[in-house]
Amino acid sequence: MAGHSKWATIKRHKAKMDAARSNIISKAIREVMLAARQGGGNPDGNFRLKMAIEKAKASNVAMDSINRAIKRGTGESGEGVQVEELTYEGYGPGGTAVLVEAATDNRNRTAGEIRFIFSKHGGKLSEIGSVAWMFEQKGVIVIEKGELSEDDVLTMGIESGAEDVRAEEDSYVIYTAPGDLDAVRRQVEADPRVVIVSAELDQSPTTTVSVEGEDADKVIRLLEALDDHDDVTKVYSNFDTPEAEA
Repeated sequence: MAGHSKWATIKRHKAKMDAARSNIISKAIREVMLAARQGGGNPDGNFRLKMAIEKAKASNVAMDSINRAIKRGTGESGEGVQVEELTYEGYGPGGTAVLVEAATDNRNRTAGEIRFIFSKHGGKLSEIGSVAWMFEQKGVIVIEKGELSEDDVLTMGIESGAEDVRAEEDSYVIYTAPGDLDAVRRQVEADPRVVIVSAELDQSPTTTVSVEGEDADKVIRLLEALDDHDDVTKVYSNFDTPEAEA
């Protein structure tokens, strides 16, 4: 694959540390609701909902809350769903591209707050289409290393039709074409040694921009600030750093 940004690795480590963050449950519930609104309330026929439910359970969200979120999303609860999904695009320090996915009930408020975060951390919010072309959608499956060797996972990837496999510090990451995510996931998890951490559609950079020193620190602070915003669901960037900077 063309681009593997350093942020993709950092945010996976950050997710583990964020498990106790106060807004992690509300974000998980919102994703369940949005997934149900988009594809219906049956997880067997709605892969996004299936993944959202699993992620919510991993965040210790009670099943009652998950079921209420599904009913809100499908309209069964009668409460209505006013939340809309938006994408923001911008640039970070060093000319790095930043793509932000958000869900909000007040687009003006959220846009103002996202713009402020960009400005505060040396970036700039830009117009729609300015950086999205630098990313492509991929299925991303993260599995625990456990007893698996890199050759084991490479074999799984080849046999299941995955596009790429990468080893990280304590996990392996399998990349797939968007439409192959569910099939590859099911084939990989059939191996009893496999523990799947996450499986979702992400935006992968087609090329990366290398930043070092102060610029690298600034980019990371910008991305973390965006990721911590209550309305933000996902943050992507094409920044990379030399190994010594990681």
